[in-house]
This record gives sequence, C-alpha cells and structure tokens, in this order.
Amino acid sequence: MRVVRNRRVLGSLALLAALAAAGLMVWQRTTASRREHELFKNLEAAREDASLRGAEAESLLRGLGDQIDRQFAAWGLTAAEREVALLMLKGLRHKEIASMRATSERTVRQQALTIYKKAGLDGRTDLAAFFLEDLLQPGSLGASGPVNARPKRLA
Repeated sequence: MRVVRNRRVLGSLALLAALAAAGLMVWQRTTASRREHELFKNLEAAREDASLRGAEAESLLRGLGDQIDRQFAAWGLTAAEREVALLMLKGLRHKEIASMRATSERTVRQQALTIYKKAGLDGRTDLAAFFLEDLLQPGSLGASGPVNARPKRLA
C-alpha cells in the first residue's frame, strides 16, 4: 500500500511538474509573441520615418539644385561655365573636369576664373562657401566652431 501511495504522490508531482513546465512554456511564448509584435511595430515605424526623411531629403536637394541654378543664372554664367561650376562644387579637380568635358585643363582653369569674376568670389573655396553658408545653421559646428563667417554675396 505504501508503494502505491508513493507512486500516486510521484505521479501527482510529475503531473504538477508537467503542468508547471507547460505553464512556463505558454508564458514564454506569450511574452515572446508580445515582444515580437512590439519589435515589428517599431520596425514599421522606423521604416515609415526613414521614408518620410528620404522624401524630405530629396525635396531639399531638389530645392538646393534649383537655388544653385538660379544663382548661376543671376551671375550670368554660360552653359559651359554652369557645368564647370557645378563640377567644382562637387569637388572635382580641374584636370578631372577637363577629362569629363573632353576639353583642356587650361580651358577649365580659364572658365573657373571667369566664374569667380562673374560671381565676385576669390576662388573655389568661396564658391563652395557661398552655397554651404545657408545649409550650416548656427550651432551645427558645435560651440567651438565659427558660425558667423560669411562670404560676400552678390544676388
């Protein structure tokens, strides 16, 4: 009788352990499912935010390109000078621009000088600074950076 009783107790304990394990598994799955749902929501929100920021960036770049075109027109640049000025703004060297345009480096240098003269600027650095000035707001360089340096403007 004692053996039967011990078997019942052991059986009950085994059943209790199995139920506890099953409960733990259900709790873990529920927790994991909630966490997964939360992660998917966060991922979707991040994707939406990235999409909005991408569209905003495209719009800003188009606006910047339009502003550059308007300024080139205000300076009275020819089509060739506009192309050279844009390539210089992109950081290309005179030699690279000449190669791309199938012209001599001397021609590109002369066009660059004409661009600077028409714009009233001293050189390539001033040309870049002219357009970057409006993009860099006070504080964007940190407390130690210069925020009031301005190239001279014509138009």
